[in-house]
Amino acid sequence: MQLPGAASDDVTAVLAAGRGDVTTLFVSMATRHPDGLDAEYLQWHTLDHRPEQHRLTSVRASVRLVSTPSCRSARLPGDPRFDAVDHVMTYFFSTPEGMGPFMELSSALGSAGRKLPLLPPVERGVYGVDAKLAAPRVKVGADVLPWWPVRGMFLLLEPEPIDTAPLLDVDGVIGAWSSSSLDVAPRLASAPVGQHLSYLFLDDDPVASAVRLAPVLRHRWRRAGVQPLFAAPFHPVIPHEWERHVP
Repeated sequence: MQLPGAASDDVTAVLAAGRGDVTTLFVSMATRHPDGLDAEYLQWHTLDHRPEQHRLTSVRASVRLVSTPSCRSARLPGDPRFDAVDHVMTYFFSTPEGMGPFMELSSALGSAGRKLPLLPPVERGVYGVDAKLAAPRVKVGADVLPWWPVRGMFLLLEPEPIDTAPLLDVDGVIGAWSSSSLDVAPRLASAPVGQHLSYLFLDDDPVASAVRLAPVLRHRWRRAGVQPLFAAPFHPVIPHEWERHVP
């Protein structure tokens, strides 16, 4: 579908109306369920734990991503310590100070018997948002991409920042948010300070998009002399279709 009109990021009056207030991401990367109960875990998290976080005024959006066998086959080589990642949960915060109430709510839900054992963690990080870009064809502005109904995401974890603008020319990529890990207390996160995480928002199948991204990314890394840490496509969780995308 060809959407009408000018892209929001090209319209001064639209941007003047508001740029959104997301500054911080909480990112939890985890393995598949040790007993193969991924669908059951996604059901609990999506129907109970995740919506509860939105009672916090600092939580502005959230997205849960899952890697399937097809997604795994489309990953690009990276750091082996991220090989086990099959689940990624992201909360979008208006301020890093929102981490305090976030942890307090987690304790309160646990005390109410409302928490399942968490998926085995690989890495957690608190990231500051550095840049936001949207492809003009999608019309909506980069500020509102976390609320756009993506068909998938491609995650890029890199040791240093590299411009994501050229990636918007790849079919399937409608936008990108880039972020850098912050120095926070160990109880919150384990990601090393300065690590760079980019989210590529997709309007096509994530595996098909990954195939098109692969040569562009390889060229990008060769030119910059960078070794990627993690580069992988993911599906979003489909509510009430818990078995549809599982590891």
